[in-house]
Amino acid sequence: MKTIPDFQKRKAAGEAITMVTCYDAATAKILNGTSVDSILVGDSCAMVVHGFDSTVHATVDMLAMHTEAVRRGAPDKVIVADMPFLSYRKGLIESTESAARLMRAGANAVKIERCRGNLELIQSLVEAGVPVMGHLGLTPQAVNEFGGFKVQAKTDKAAETLVREAKELELAGCFSIVLECVPAEVAKRATEALAIPTIGIGCGPDTSGQVLVINDLLGMDSDFHPKFARRYANLSVVIADSVEAYSDDVRSGSFPAKGEYTRLRREQTAI
Repeated sequence: MKTIPDFQKRKAAGEAITMVTCYDAATAKILNGTSVDSILVGDSCAMVVHGFDSTVHATVDMLAMHTEAVRRGAPDKVIVADMPFLSYRKGLIESTESAARLMRAGANAVKIERCRGNLELIQSLVEAGVPVMGHLGLTPQAVNEFGGFKVQAKTDKAAETLVREAKELELAGCFSIVLECVPAEVAKRATEALAIPTIGIGCGPDTSGQVLVINDLLGMDSDFHPKFARRYANLSVVIADSVEAYSDDVRSGSFPAKGEYTRLRREQTAI
């Protein structure tokens, strides 16, 4: 996948779309050499990188900085950047400038959470040439409204609302929609109701693709293991063991060893 229109082509062809989050150039460089389709510079960086308890603490400055780093590391990937909390609720002019900053930082598209109150901005951005990804279900920026990170759309009425809002986002011009933590049956209904692809997280197998936080996928936090995030590595243990081994080598004097440092060469004096 090289461009935003490829999302639609993948759904039309019945090919699953893969997306992971990323926040730094070093990890992005690794991802650039993989077959993953797209990178999301998520406002989850506020939690994963900066240690906050929610994504509410993310700012446009923060997202722009991380987007620039990821673009430098992954010049060949489609990059979607989150518009952080309230950055798209400041009127059309200021909200558009927030989106412009993320696009100038290297994003190919922006992602906006929720439907209510956002349709006019989404339509305006799309008309201006800014691809927009929607986001429904558990929208983390609304964690205070939800009373925590909880599964959404669990009732028939809530499910109907989600499907209706998904259609409204499609009509406004969104090229795809993230569905987060809703029952698999609801995610399937929404996916089948749309011409655009859905990207699921914690929503079962019937979306058009999947997205995971890279730190969850790699097992970077031994204390956090949501059931929807399959671990493909246990890097928290690998990193800790590696640092302990290094520390032991330094204390024992076995690091640095010959060949791991440079000695000054004496110049020969001619007779």
